[in-house]
Amino acid sequence: MLALIDLASLFTPEHLIALFTLTVLEIVLGIDNIVFIAILCGRLPKEQQAKARRVGLIGALLMRVVFLMSISWIAKLTTPVMTINALGCEIAPSWRDLVLLAGGLILLAKSTKEIHHSVEGGDHALTAKRGTSFGMIVGQIMLMDIVFSIDSVITAIGMAESITVMILAVVISMIVMLMFAGRISDFVHRHPTVKMLALSFLILIGMSLVAEGLHFHVPKGYIYFAMAFSLGVETLNILSKSKAARTKAAEPGSH
Repeated sequence: MLALIDLASLFTPEHLIALFTLTVLEIVLGIDNIVFIAILCGRLPKEQQAKARRVGLIGALLMRVVFLMSISWIAKLTTPVMTINALGCEIAPSWRDLVLLAGGLILLAKSTKEIHHSVEGGDHALTAKRGTSFGMIVGQIMLMDIVFSIDSVITAIGMAESITVMILAVVISMIVMLMFAGRISDFVHRHPTVKMLALSFLILIGMSLVAEGLHFHVPKGYIYFAMAFSLGVETLNILSKSKAARTKAAEPGSH
């Protein structure tokens, strides 16, 4: 039974373990949100990027807290709203399924478009950047925050029995993400290959959201392993390239 607890009851082994586990999970689940925000904010002028990141993450925090305080409404989102018979299969999607499906398709479209801009480059990319407003970027961030928040909150409901623990876990995870969002964003934009890899991650996440919306469960462990392996390979590439550059700079006559 979900319930609010007082602070004294929070400091019990059971609740502290749940708080730690859920906080770590929320940070891991929030990485895709940070990557999406970092890539979108990169299309804004430099002086507006930090503000857009803060607005996006604070919006995500508020969204999650509001959803947590509406537990009964969130629970109803998993109730089927219609039945669809197609190709001999019967699908009974809930509002959560429809939101995940729509969010996955938006993520796929947005990531593909960003990859197109990155590959095309030149005047096409500059024109796209000039036509991007602060309000448009924040609007897109808030739209995806709804998708990521619903999935995050439903995960939290399945892991903890206290709303207090859930809210604390969400707040702590968002504070951690606010602290590191700038560094992650700068790193992504300093390394074009990392940005392309991040966009590929978003396509992978978009596909998993579409699959979830269609009731095809994809174990998150497979997705995170693929992302971690790819990131590990890219890290080795960056270190190798950095070492080669330092060796070349140290050679006589290189200056």
